[in-house]
Amino acid sequence: MSEDKVLSDLEIAHQAAILPIEEIAQRAGIPRDALELYGPYKAKINTGKLVVSGNKAPGKVVLVSAMSPTPAGEGKSTTTVGLADSLARAGHRVMIALREPSLGPILGMKGGATGGGYSQVLPMDDINLHFTGDFHAITSANNALMALVDNHIFQGNQLGIDPRRMTFKRVLDMNDRALREVVIGLGGPAQGVPRQDGFDITVASEIMAVFCLATDLDDLRTRLGRITFGYTYDRAPVTVADLGVEGALTMLLKDAIKPNLVQTIAGTPALVHGGPFANIAHGCNSLIATRTAMQLADVVVTEAGFGADLGAEKYMDIKARIADVAPCAVVVVATIRALKMQGGVPKERLSEPDLDAMAAGVENLRRHLRNVAKFGITPVVSINKFATDTAGELEWLLSWCATEGVEAAVADVWGRGGGGDGGDELAAKVAAALGAASDFHHLYPLELPVEDKIRTIVQEIYGADGVEFSVPALRRLAEIEKNGWSGMPVCMAKTQYSFTDDASRLGAPKGFRVHVRDLIPKTGAGFIVALTGAVMTMPGLPKEPAAMRMDVDAEGNPTGLF
Repeated sequence: MSEDKVLSDLEIAHQAAILPIEEIAQRAGIPRDALELYGPYKAKINTGKLVVSGNKAPGKVVLVSAMSPTPAGEGKSTTTVGLADSLARAGHRVMIALREPSLGPILGMKGGATGGGYSQVLPMDDINLHFTGDFHAITSANNALMALVDNHIFQGNQLGIDPRRMTFKRVLDMNDRALREVVIGLGGPAQGVPRQDGFDITVASEIMAVFCLATDLDDLRTRLGRITFGYTYDRAPVTVADLGVEGALTMLLKDAIKPNLVQTIAGTPALVHGGPFANIAHGCNSLIATRTAMQLADVVVTEAGFGADLGAEKYMDIKARIADVAPCAVVVVATIRALKMQGGVPKERLSEPDLDAMAAGVENLRRHLRNVAKFGITPVVSINKFATDTAGELEWLLSWCATEGVEAAVADVWGRGGGGDGGDELAAKVAAALGAASDFHHLYPLELPVEDKIRTIVQEIYGADGVEFSVPALRRLAEIEKNGWSGMPVCMAKTQYSFTDDASRLGAPKGFRVHVRDLIPKTGAGFIVALTGAVMTMPGLPKEPAAMRMDVDAEGNPTGLF
């Protein structure tokens, strides 16, 4: 191998000196009897066996978000890991809380999803593939529910479930457009009752959302019981508790609900647990993992998916309403290439210097920064450095941030992470932000009507003139009001590439309206999903999936994962 060869993320991960997970647990203050080992380098934590000093204050949360991303992502996970390592290097007691990767995007467009370069969580290939089986358990629980529902209908339908008004689908942790709409029960009376059905991706499942928002096992069971999966012929909602199977679903999730402990290349403890998408779900790791990290560490670095218009807004308005996990600091990741794309440069030319495009695209970053401030928190900008960035481009963006009165730092955590100094300046600015006063508040009160909550989000966060509801969405609004569900927060399902519901409208558009085509009450998760534009709850694969470059070597080690 030549000395100047750039190693892949997977090669860097395989060369790292990974420590026994018991040693990482000891660093984090986790007793040995609270660990359930999954091999030498990963473990689940039995949170009931954690003993923490009663005078320890909960750790402060740093939320990592971003500007609107390019299709390859802007490095939020890499920044999260690098920032945490740098804070630990500065003497802070730190833990990381991240989402688990989904196989859909891993095999689809992005490849691996555990950070990058020298700022990764390990073992990278295990985490990216089947890890500890959490997603399999969630998929199984979801599909067990639907098997039980269809069996109930077949066996006489005592609840009077209307097969035409099912609102719950089967799931698969894969991008598979062919499964979006299917017909089941064909083949005669012995094969069940024919009806139209479909599949969502596992990370869009309400059971995934319930899993990530539950506070403990009892709350998990309660939330599962509240899930509405369809309606009767009289149009009354039918729940899992009506069917009487919440206990069975909880049993399938009893091990998965325990947080997973792993480590960074630098040895910082990391909890990787749960993984809802942020463009079609709420985009945050499990609440149990976040609270466990807060219990053990003084600083918890976590992330929310995609740009601040999606994951960060949902963290603030959904996750932080359920428990006291509001962030004390927010980092917004910006990249030179994302500024250029938002300024109109096609993706094949993003490596070419173009200050004019950056000046146009920076309006996207400005809107994200102002949105974070609307929650009462002053953001810090992390400029995630890529090899193609020029010194002039980086200086231009630093100067722009200074003019805007926003603290910013260039973070070279991909190339100089893993305990190196690439994130030291960013860590110092984040530590200062943690010590500053904040006035956290939600964007809207729950008492607002659902349509007003949606209008608040699209006007205040997206910059839209207003919202248009389809006829089915208007009917659903009336149904939500009738069933007493209007007090729940809203989870917007929207493209991640634009503030609008049209992925092609980049920058910071004005003079547009957001189109809500349907509303789905998620009564177990406790929020209402608003489907906008053409966003899909089961994604498709690209023309050249990342899977095309993946394989295993003679020893069974993955290759081409990223």
